[in-house]
Amino acid sequence: MSPEPLTIAQVTPYPWEDDHAVNAFTASLSTELAARGHRLLILAPSRSPELIQDSRRLIRSARDHPRRLLGEPGEVRVLGVGELLARAPSRRAVAPPLPLDIARTIEEALTTAPLDVVNVHEPFAPSASSAALRHSRALNVGSFHHPGERVLSTQVARRFVELFFGRLDARIASHASTAEALARSFPGAYEVIGGGVDVQPAGKRPAGPLRIAFCATEERAALRLFLRALRLLPAECDWRATILVPAGGAPIAPLAKRLRDRLRIVEGEEVDEAGVLAEADVLVASSTGIAPDPALLLRALGARAVPVAANIGSYEDVLEGGALGPLFERGDVDSLTALLARLARDGDLRDELHARTEAARERLSWQRVADDYEAIYARLVSHRHAPVRDPQRLARLASRRLIDVDLHMHTDHSHDCATPVEVLLATAREQGLGAIAVTDHNEVSGALAAREQAADFGVRVIVGEEVKTADQGEVIGL
Repeated sequence: MSPEPLTIAQVTPYPWEDDHAVNAFTASLSTELAARGHRLLILAPSRSPELIQDSRRLIRSARDHPRRLLGEPGEVRVLGVGELLARAPSRRAVAPPLPLDIARTIEEALTTAPLDVVNVHEPFAPSASSAALRHSRALNVGSFHHPGERVLSTQVARRFVELFFGRLDARIASHASTAEALARSFPGAYEVIGGGVDVQPAGKRPAGPLRIAFCATEERAALRLFLRALRLLPAECDWRATILVPAGGAPIAPLAKRLRDRLRIVEGEEVDEAGVLAEADVLVASSTGIAPDPALLLRALGARAVPVAANIGSYEDVLEGGALGPLFERGDVDSLTALLARLARDGDLRDELHARTEAARERLSWQRVADDYEAIYARLVSHRHAPVRDPQRLARLASRRLIDVDLHMHTDHSHDCATPVEVLLATAREQGLGAIAVTDHNEVSGALAAREQAADFGVRVIVGEEVKTADQGEVIGL
């Protein structure tokens, strides 16, 4: 258990029922943190009307009793904040606007629950995560898993996104390549924490042909490249392959008899991904970088299938530069064919690669991921200032009357204002202001003159200045 149990909200932009890598990451991290005694609250869109209704009912009931929103220490509570609009069929379509009911539900949940940390995953606009970042009153952590260049390029309201990213107290990227891409578009300090895997029990792999798995979670071109590599494998190579396609996925073109005898194509309704990976010696991930799936490589490592992957940034990060699985030149069918042929012929090489993945178990575990996240949460919380609770000071302040104050006013001492000091003070008195801050541009003489005359008008004056720079912006000092 952590020395200081925290109340943490994890926010994902994807419907909770969807089989999405970000949801799986959020669930696994939350489960591990909850086991350490933290209170975990997951906010996500949902496709379940029952979950949405129950969640909103719970949020309403917590208005007078905020802790009702939270489960017991060690519990992960999921709140369905609403149903998302269906995406347009085009892969290039910009995300639809976030429904107002989702934004309102998120706002009410985050302003009601007594939270220490809000961890938003993929907080790009418009999304549930960006709405949570906007309304959060806690310490904010942003987790960026694998936003491709397409995602970054569709942030048309870039200035708007940068403004909300400024609310992040810490930024975490799942891969070094992701951190580099983000830093180019949204400069800032990104800490790299890779994902975890649910490691399966060790077992002796049976002798026989090389068993190859391919899961069609990348772009369509990746599957075409894989099939071309299988066609080019020498006839003497002994191998069997299984291709897992989504239920109702696009059909695969007719195959030659030599391939049909060695190749099995299954749909997600027949067998799940875990079953396919558990039976495989290697997994091929042949994305050209358009729609890679680095989480697939982690799942393969957890199932003890060695990834054979294209040398794109996120894949290199997961495989530690090739230490945990061989890499081939992206889009190069000859390189992929040569690698598969070598693995089919060289059982000792396969054993060596499997031994490397076994040695990497600890650093691939969810315990390691939770350790790293927990350390960041603890660091942020340690910088938080405790509220002042001096009873004497509170009693003294409670006895004073409330006044209206304007903290941004100018006089003719500022080069772009024509209001004399006397007129400003008289107007403030007529409007019922108890105090004003005089903040002339790059000039403090107007504030000093107003302070000298303040008693005559019954208005208190706060001396200030609005510093204007050439192009960096403006800042007010009081």
